[in-house]
This record gives sequence, structure tokens and C-alpha cells, in this order.
Amino acid sequence: MQDSLLETLLSRWREDPGGSYRNWFLWEERLKNFRSIRAGIGDVVKEIAAGSFGTAYKGSSLQSVVGAIAEQRQIFKGADHAFLWKPKLRIPDIYEDRENQLAFGRFLDTCLCCSGAEALVSAIRRLDEKRIKGLGPAAANLLYFLHPTLVPPFNTAIVKGYNALTGSKVKLGSWAEYLAMREGALRKNDACRSLLSNDLGAIAGFFFDLGTERYPLPPRDDDAGALAVWEADLARVREESSKERKVRDVEAQGERTHTEVQGWLRDLGRSLGFDVWIARNDRARPLGDGILGDGCLDALPVAVAAGGDLIPLIDVLWLDRGSARVEAAFEVEHTTTIQTGIMRMLDLAESQQGGLRGVYLVAPDAREEDVRKQVSRPAFRRIADLQVRYLPYSELELNRSSMARFGSGLKSVEAVSRLLV
Repeated sequence: MQDSLLETLLSRWREDPGGSYRNWFLWEERLKNFRSIRAGIGDVVKEIAAGSFGTAYKGSSLQSVVGAIAEQRQIFKGADHAFLWKPKLRIPDIYEDRENQLAFGRFLDTCLCCSGAEALVSAIRRLDEKRIKGLGPAAANLLYFLHPTLVPPFNTAIVKGYNALTGSKVKLGSWAEYLAMREGALRKNDACRSLLSNDLGAIAGFFFDLGTERYPLPPRDDDAGALAVWEADLARVREESSKERKVRDVEAQGERTHTEVQGWLRDLGRSLGFDVWIARNDRARPLGDGILGDGCLDALPVAVAAGGDLIPLIDVLWLDRGSARVEAAFEVEHTTTIQTGIMRMLDLAESQQGGLRGVYLVAPDAREEDVRKQVSRPAFRRIADLQVRYLPYSELELNRSSMARFGSGLKSVEAVSRLLV
């Protein structure tokens, strides 16, 4: 494909409100999940090394991590399929074979700790030499969240899009072919850097949209007629994407935004006498005439911050002004992955001496069933010890003013929330 045509296609893709660039790559929650997933991979490594990982995918720390990745919107939908245990095929063979499990653990540990492409590729090749049945390039989706500038994600649609664009014949299931695709993706990324990103998620998202046939590809020859047809098709796709966005915008009218709900919790917490912490990457968001972090703590107390990198990313924390102890933690699950929020809560509860009393998942009323289903997963059996509660938007919106005027401590919040497990 001519460079000018590729640049035209990329420009259209970046402007498409329904494409993966705007719908996933620029998604405000995407980067927030990197730390959670990285920490979860660290847990997998620790459990494998300690011999406590177990012999099943269900209920394992790996299920928690891969489940969080699979919820990363459309581009990662189905990412957990490759790790599901297929008993008839005995794959992927990392649950029953201890040596294979240890090799997988060493692979993840190396990838967690290394900082360069050479060490990363070497780790992939060493794993490939083990010929572990069923453990193929789908594991690159784990690596992407460790090194987004070094390895692209991998799935059927991404491969299909890459092949369609480049004329390659990359096959699924082969680490060697994945590495070859990676080289080609890096070259394309360098050639079109001004329209892409150092983060290889962008070009992978582009391949994904090509692979799902969201956009037609330009012809490979110089046929002027075929080129005109392609340009017309591309214009039609753009028009249809704009219509989709308008429909979604209409449907979204009247919905509460994630930032607005955080603002409710901020104001309520301060009215009840707590110091309030807003997630580090949210505090500068505009809200009303100011920003979300107005009137909140500029830094977490040392004892709280020492609990890990995930804790400052919890949406809202209420702290006792006298002891600097966290009294309540809130994750606002507007449309985001419930699993990553739970992982942050567990980190906080395990790091704070004496545990954590108030743990709340705040979500739209319509998401209650989804929230309950998520927290009941075997992978989150530890969540039962936290007495986690579901706080629906409607109860918070309706009662927050009277709670602020007449409430004290966490009693009023407990009164309008419901125990999940």
C-alpha cells in the first residue's frame, strides 16, 4: 500500500468515534489498569514459585489477571479463552504439569523484571523451546501490559488485519510467527509514528479494526477505478461511525459520569469529617468551576502509600483526620472493569494494619447483577473477608444531601448500601 493511502486510512481511523483508537486506546481507564494487571502478574509469579498456584485455572490468580485483561473493551474480548483449561486436550499444560508451570512462572518473572526488547524476546524464545502444549502467543497479551512499547497484543483479528495490510501470512499459535509480526508492526509503527504512538496498543488496535473489516483496504494495484471505490467505501464507513457515535451520545444523555460520582463521594466524605483522597490520575479532571481534587489531600500518608502502587489509584478514599487511617474506600464502576477495582481494594486491606472496614463498589443500578457475579468468582474468594458493599448511584444521588447534614461516620453509607458477599 502506498504511504499516502496508509496515512489517509490512519487519519480516518483516528477520527472514527467508534473505532478502537477513540473507543479503547484513548479510554481514560485504560492506563489505570496497567498497574493492577502488572501487580496481578506478580501475584501469579509468587504463587507458582511458592507452590500455592494450584492445579486449576478456575479460582487461580491467573484467572483474576486474564479476566481483567479480557474486560479491556472489544480489542481484548475473549483473551481468557486461551488460558481456560480444556480437559480433553489437557491444555494449556501449565496446571497439571509442575515443570511447565514453573517454566511459565520463570517466563513471567523475567518479563516483569527485564527492561529491554532483547531480554524480552529471549524470554519468549526460551518459553517456546519448552513446547508447552496450548501455551502460545496469546500470552503476549500479558506481556503487553508489562511492556506496551515493546510488544503488541495478539489475537485472531489483529493477525487478520496485519496480514490484510501487509500481504503477510502470519499464522496463529506460533511464537516465531508472532515475533515476525512484531518486527513488521514495529516497522509500520516507525514509518507512521506521527499518526500512531510509542505504545503498540495503537497499531494493534488499527490492525484489529482492519481484521474485523471495520474499514476496507485500498487495492494493491494502481487501478484508478478500484481506488475510487475504496475511497467511497471509506467515506461511507466514516459516516456510519459518526451516526453510531451520535446514537451513543443520545443514549448517554442523563447518565452520571464517573467524575461526577467521584465528586459526590468527595463532597460527602468531607461533610462527614473525613480527609479525602482522589485517585492520583483523576484529581486534575475538571468538575464544576474547579477540578476533582479541590479540597482533597495532596499526598497520601506515608503508612498508606507504603501499601503499594495500586492504592493511590483507588477512585476515592476517606481517611480519619486524627489517625490518617483509611476508613472507607470507593471504586466507581461506571463502565469499567470491576476486577481491577477489586484488586486495588485487596491490596489496601492487606497492607493496612487492622484491615479495612468500609469497602464499596459504587455502580449504576443496572450493574448490580454484574457486580455480584464478579465478586462471587472463586478468584476473589478473599473479598468475602472485606464485607464489600454495593452502593447504587440512585441511593447516593437521592440521599447524599441528608447524609451530609445528619449523618456521622459510615453509618449513613452503610444504610443505603447492600452487602455483596
